[in-house]
Amino acid sequence: MGCSMQTPIVFFLWLSMATTLALGQGTRVGFYSKSCPRAESIIQSTVKAHFQSNPTVAPGLLRMHFHDCFVQGCDASILIDGPSTEKTARPNLLLRGYEVIDDAKTQLEAACPGVVSCADILALAARDSVVLTEGPRWEVPTGRRDGRVSLASDTNNLPAFIDSMDVQKKKFADKGLNTQDLVTLVGGHTIGTSACQFFSYRLYNFNSTGTADPSIDPAFLPQLQALCPQNGDGTKRVGLDNGSANKFDASFFTNLRNSRGMLESDQKLWTDDSTKPFVQRFLGIRGLLGLSFNVEFGKSMVKMSNIEVKTGTNGEIRKVCSAVN
Repeated sequence: MGCSMQTPIVFFLWLSMATTLALGQGTRVGFYSKSCPRAESIIQSTVKAHFQSNPTVAPGLLRMHFHDCFVQGCDASILIDGPSTEKTARPNLLLRGYEVIDDAKTQLEAACPGVVSCADILALAARDSVVLTEGPRWEVPTGRRDGRVSLASDTNNLPAFIDSMDVQKKKFADKGLNTQDLVTLVGGHTIGTSACQFFSYRLYNFNSTGTADPSIDPAFLPQLQALCPQNGDGTKRVGLDNGSANKFDASFFTNLRNSRGMLESDQKLWTDDSTKPFVQRFLGIRGLLGLSFNVEFGKSMVKMSNIEVKTGTNGEIRKVCSAVN
């Protein structure tokens, strides 16, 4: 009986593995260990060099990876130049850090021509950016290939700062990410800035009421109004995590609890009944099972980095990440 059962089991396991690979989930940690052993160290040193001269590249690269994964999957389609590409869409106009990816790619092409994908460079650079801002390090599975399609019209998939919580949850669920992933990944706003144009509407005439958004701490409001005057420069940038915009930590969630979230979509994490418990768990609220933001962020980033990835013979390895297809 043992022999009669073994063959079907082996075949089933093989079939399961083949199906998994066919679905594009073929990434693994250490993918380049033989084909390009220095790949990860080259990317790490490149990100570090750029960060030392311009720290804003860290949150920029983290956001870029996020924006890439939500459109056509994590395939570096956001890097492609040309008219009406993702890069030209309004949600992506203020992204920064493209020169870091280009620099890393140039070095990798010199060391290992045609081996390391732009998609993997972006995934690793996002992790290295978090580490440089005193955040956690996690193992990044690699083996992604680059996509050939980049359309500005596809960026409607991106979560927006005015989205309701139900819309945000649906956009994440459509990519295989749950409510905890949503709260965790939005916590990436602990580093970086936002332009005034994305939240100043909350400060003066919220929903045409002639007053500010009532969910903003009244004591905090004058500070925001001073930073973003009515009819002022909408491109002026303000830290998303008040008091700690350059350090990766859980203070972002403390600000939400204190009604000091910059973006409307961020503050809703505290006011919505389905997301608030996760914010509380990151804050270690008594009576709730606590969560470690650093640990969970790494887990959710790995999960996100495998959205609709192209592996095997699907996609390509671009020689120039910004190449127009």
